[in-house]
Amino acid sequence: MLSFQPVADEPPASTEVRKVTITAYSSSPDETDDTPFITASGSQTRHGVIAANFLPFGAKVRIPKLFGGTVFTVEDRMHRRFTNRLDVWFPTKAEAQRFGLQYAEVEIEI
Repeated sequence: MLSFQPVADEPPASTEVRKVTITAYSSSPDETDDTPFITASGSQTRHGVIAANFLPFGAKVRIPKLFGGTVFTVEDRMHRRFTNRLDVWFPTKAEAQRFGLQYAEVEIEI
């Protein structure tokens, strides 16, 4: 399991479970536009940020198999061809590459 610090949060009223492809990205200029540390929603990149096209900005997501109880927030977008995928932000390109491509169930707070 990767080591992210869990974000304290109230348990969700209900969750939707969905199996998705999970990849990783960093703020490396070759992976982003000309503002690599600013997400599509306008926030700063940081631990806990994910990109997803199938969820609205602000959606809360857990990936228990890979990150335990850590709560991620959708604050970024991916290329429009990725419809059932999450992209987890990492501080370095090397960490993102080590993460690779994985498949897991995610819990989406609804």
